[in-house]
Amino acid sequence: MTTFLAYAGAALAEIVGCFAFWAWLRLDRSPLWLLPGMASLALFAYLLTLVESEAAGRAYAAYGGIYIVAAILWLWGAEGYRPDRWDVTGGAICLVGMTVILFGPRP
Repeated sequence: MTTFLAYAGAALAEIVGCFAFWAWLRLDRSPLWLLPGMASLALFAYLLTLVESEAAGRAYAAYGGIYIVAAILWLWGAEGYRPDRWDVTGGAICLVGMTVILFGPRP
């Protein structure tokens, strides 16, 4: 459960942080948006260190599936674009890949 919560928190923090930069550069918002954006990206990096994994690369690779699903939910909830079947299918495939990476049997 700790791993899932760390991944979910990291995904939200990364999306919020990146969206702050998007808002500044693409939506013509104030550069002050960068301050919470940078803090959010630092929180993202910290939360990934809480994942139960003996290798950082494996933790980051598995995180990718969670991030993709979170980005699709952001697309829908924050930006108002309903995901289509290809978004949902791609997200599901990524979650399967994440599960294999994180929970696959290892010697």
